[in-house]
Amino acid sequence: MNILDHEIILGLFRSNYLFFVFSVFAIAFGATWYFIPKVLWVTKEKNLMKKVNERSSHSLETPNFGGVAFFMVLVLIISILQSVKTTFTGNHLIVAATLLFMVGLKDDLVISTARVKLFGQLSAAFFLVFSPELQITTLHGFLGIYEIPETAGYFLSAFIVVAVINAYNLIDGIDGLASMAGIVICSALALAFYTSGNPYFVLISVCVIGILFAYLRFNFSRGKNKIFMGDSGSLIIGLVIACLTLKVLSLPFDSKVYYLNNARLVYLAAVLFLPLFDTARVMVLRVLDGKSPFEADRNHIHHILLDLGLSHFKASFSLAVLNVLVIMAFVVLSKYLGHNWLIVAMLLLTIIIVAGFGILRKKADQNKVRSYA
Repeated sequence: MNILDHEIILGLFRSNYLFFVFSVFAIAFGATWYFIPKVLWVTKEKNLMKKVNERSSHSLETPNFGGVAFFMVLVLIISILQSVKTTFTGNHLIVAATLLFMVGLKDDLVISTARVKLFGQLSAAFFLVFSPELQITTLHGFLGIYEIPETAGYFLSAFIVVAVINAYNLIDGIDGLASMAGIVICSALALAFYTSGNPYFVLISVCVIGILFAYLRFNFSRGKNKIFMGDSGSLIIGLVIACLTLKVLSLPFDSKVYYLNNARLVYLAAVLFLPLFDTARVMVLRVLDGKSPFEADRNHIHHILLDLGLSHFKASFSLAVLNVLVIMAFVVLSKYLGHNWLIVAMLLLTIIIVAGFGILRKKADQNKVRSYA
């Protein structure tokens, strides 16, 4: 028996689905755990360390190339999964991830311009947007919109990919935050894919979860094993999350998951709440202050929690829990509210959270004043 035969692998996949899920998590976790020390050794031998600046939330120079391990593990697992041949999306994702990895790695090494980053993101988005399984043809009644023109679907898909990639990249400001957020997001999407009968995308989600769980051990290390994911890591994870987001939008309306049939775009906003909320919030604040929305500062919500005296772990964990609560609120409310009222309810919840962080910001500023007095 040839165990590499496509039909045999496909048969094993269908009859041992949960075993495949566990195996993908174990391989992603184990491979990342193995590769990161190798990456650490090379970066230290070549003295490729992230410098400390005035906006840094760390005090020591640290390797910034966790994304190298992410890329190797992701491509390895997707290549193996492609042997099942249940979808061609994996091939598109590998090409897109390779392009974005090169852009991120260049930025980690010598700093890339915003124009180069945007070009790389649009190039990566191109391969996802034109993947047949990720094509968006309807908004499922969101704001009364159902069918949309094919061209509009392409532009909407490209916008979503670039927005998600950048939002995820921007929350990578303190230890554990990007990885915990990624774990929460991919866990929610994995559950949606599992209950809606999309096993391949469950495995992709689980792959990211395994990678990020292994990375947490090194990201929170206080010794020689500490590493950051860098742009090469955050851009790739953001790309995969964007790919999964497009897949959710392309699922048929008569999904087996009830909350996917009620304001699906709002569901995705709830799942991606942490990166989208933080990005939108800081951009609005910068514009109100007369600054460029892309100017770096310390207005992110994780900076507020750090200024209140929370550790990196406590701040990251608190924000991850906030994201979980928002997702749970949507799932519960979608059972009892219709489409329009559900949108109103989630907007009210967002306003309450905005107000809450506004209060926390004032308290953090008062603490600063007292400490200087």
